[in-house]
Amino acid sequence: MERSARPRLRAVLFDLDGTLLDTAPDFVTAVNLLRAEHGREPLPGEPIRRTVSHGARALVRLAFGIGEEDPAFEPLRQRLLALYEAHLLVDTVPFPGIAELLQALAARGIRWGVVTNKPNYLAEPLLARARLEPPADVLVCPDHVSRTKPDPEPLLLACARLGCAVTEAVYVGDHARDIQSGRNAGMRTIAATYGYLEPDEAVTQWQADYHADSVPAIAHILFTHFLFT
Repeated sequence: MERSARPRLRAVLFDLDGTLLDTAPDFVTAVNLLRAEHGREPLPGEPIRRTVSHGARALVRLAFGIGEEDPAFEPLRQRLLALYEAHLLVDTVPFPGIAELLQALAARGIRWGVVTNKPNYLAEPLLARARLEPPADVLVCPDHVSRTKPDPEPLLLACARLGCAVTEAVYVGDHARDIQSGRNAGMRTIAATYGYLEPDEAVTQWQADYHADSVPAIAHILFTHFLFT
C-alpha cells in the first residue's frame, strides 16, 4: 500500500484493556479473590498487570500454574470472569489524557471506536459505565466476527460500520496482535507502549507505524502526521 506523507484521517480505533482503559486494578482484585477462594495468598499486582492483555486464560495460568488440559482450568476461568464482571469499573480508569484526546478528535470531526478481544457482555457495560465523551461510535468484540485479532476482520468490520476506508483509520493497541491485525487490514498503527507489556517486550519488532509512550504522545502523532479535511 502506497502511503502519502500526511494521509487523511476519519477514524481512530483503540484496543480496550491497556490502551483506552486501565482495567488492570480490577483484574488484580478478581485474580486474588479467586486465589483466596482456593486458599492461596494474593499475588503482587505487577505480574497480573503485565498479563491482562493476554486474556483470562493467561491469568489462570499465572494464578494457578496449570494448563488448559487440566480439568480445573475451565471452571477457574469461568469463575475468574464472574468475579471480574462483579468488579467492572471499581478501580478501572481511562489512561491519563484519554478524555482530552477524545474531545480533541470530536472537535476535528474524527470518529472513534473500540476493537477488542474482550467479550461484548463485558466490554459494552464497561464502556457505558466509563462515560467517555463523546461515546464510542463503534464497538467490535469477538461476538461480532468469525475471526478475532490478529485477523483483520474486526478492524474491517469497524471501518465498514463507520463508513470509512481502512486507509482513513488508525488502530492503537498495546499488544503485538493489535499491530498485526492493523497491518493485515492495511491500516496505520500506533503501538501504545504505556500498556500492559512484558519487561522484555520487543515492541520494535511489531512493525507499528508509530510508537507512543503516553496518550498525549498519541495525540501528537495524530495531529502532526495526519490531515483532517
